[in-house]
Amino acid sequence: MNAQNLPGQRGDHGEVIDTRRGMFGASGGGDTSGYGGLVRSVRMPGATPRPYGGWFDEVADELEGALDEQGLVPENVIEKTVVDRGELTFHIEREYLPTVAKTLRDDPALRFELCTGVSGVHFPGDKGRELHAVYHLRSITHNRLIRLEVSAPDADPHVPSIVSVYPTNDWHEREAYDFFGLVFDGHPALTRIMMPDDWQGFPQRKDYPLGGIPVEYKGARIPAPDQRRSYT
Repeated sequence: MNAQNLPGQRGDHGEVIDTRRGMFGASGGGDTSGYGGLVRSVRMPGATPRPYGGWFDEVADELEGALDEQGLVPENVIEKTVVDRGELTFHIEREYLPTVAKTLRDDPALRFELCTGVSGVHFPGDKGRELHAVYHLRSITHNRLIRLEVSAPDADPHVPSIVSVYPTNDWHEREAYDFFGLVFDGHPALTRIMMPDDWQGFPQRKDYPLGGIPVEYKGARIPAPDQRRSYT
């Protein structure tokens, strides 16, 4: 096993977005693990040069050709193509997401008929693109799996909905909105799916407090755990 196959290890490749100290990134907890002095860079994988290998080049060629046929410049639509740990991801400029999704679904040489959902990701250190939406697409026809990824800044967390292309994304987009605050423009009913309607904040963002704070719920105030009455 080489360094490129280890989780979280990308050598000197990619863009550094943060520096993490200690094993788990927490501070002020009296670390006794022996890893408190560990310092490592958090890197986003950079663009992969061609050839990508296997069927990846075929899919990339077909997608770029299909975009070109629609009068689009592929370089303006696809921010970068990444092959990392044997998986193919197209990073798409967010305004072109519905067009790319429809192309991947309908083009006979691509036929990614199924979107198994969208995952929200929050990288506070990735300035100007802190929020990411990651779509997992599967071609049943060709037995292939790829990802699309788009990013948006905290200050403008808007991403076009692709429910019109993949109707099964309806509740997945609502969940990503509920937990990460990603606003999917064009969604038929973008409301919270897990948290109460009047909940403040988005619990799966990395800057969301993990505990030790009071909680307000429908006008009631629940004290922080360290301030509640003890019955023991």
